[in-house]
Amino acid sequence: MITKIAIQGIKGSFHHQVVEKYFSEPFDLEECHSFESLVKNVMNNKSSKGIMAIENSIAGSIIPNYALIDANNLHIIGEYYLDIHHHLLALRGQTIADIKEVQSHPMALLQCAVFFSNYPHIKLIESSDTAETAKRIQEQKLLGVAAIASKKAAELYDLEILANGIHTVKNNTTRFVIIKSENKEILRKEINKASLKFELEDKPGNLAIVLKKISDCQLNMTKIQSLPIIETPFQYSFFVDVVFDRYEFYEEAKFILQQKTRHFKVLGEYKNART
Repeated sequence: MITKIAIQGIKGSFHHQVVEKYFSEPFDLEECHSFESLVKNVMNNKSSKGIMAIENSIAGSIIPNYALIDANNLHIIGEYYLDIHHHLLALRGQTIADIKEVQSHPMALLQCAVFFSNYPHIKLIESSDTAETAKRIQEQKLLGVAAIASKKAAELYDLEILANGIHTVKNNTTRFVIIKSENKEILRKEINKASLKFELEDKPGNLAIVLKKISDCQLNMTKIQSLPIIETPFQYSFFVDVVFDRYEFYEEAKFILQQKTRHFKVLGEYKNART
């Protein structure tokens, strides 16, 4: 049976690489031009699962994606950490001296800024997706134009790599989550990580109390992210990731948090990709 998986971007994108590395079963890609359309695709059951970038080791959290998962009651069923490598791609036979402009996602341009400071003749132009730019260069035979993209994109769209590893910070990792419309994927004994969301009354020390309860239950908090509640200015939702050795510890913490917080919600229970 072929699993249909929605990704943001097209073949050759970093989301596509995650699909290849995470799934062992045959899959069919549903290419989406935005995270919003990816979510709709999964919600409408056009795809059984989706891949969504959630944070980067350099740029931090992709906050709108937390809101999308929460607002649409999606479930995180897994995660994958991908090392990001940016390369300069162009039509075969060209050199960097031939390149007049580079088109790529704004994040990729930012992460390669030091490299391009050595080439002041190159104009940097923002585009929607790294792989999409690589594909367009090949389809339209764009001379003098290069893309920042992956080796996978170079292979798929038959482009030459003019420069390898042009990103400034070499330890560049993006965390992706696998989402589904229902939370049924792995056995309880395999679960050792959870993503939670809650709100707190605006009282001094409330957050500190909650975090202590998490620690008391032998949970290790690996992530905390606040997000403004639009309906109530200067009030915040908290998104927390916790890891644990025993599911029973997590169950105890979950029960306590349900009593101590408002609008408590489990966004996902899954296997920690870093163990």
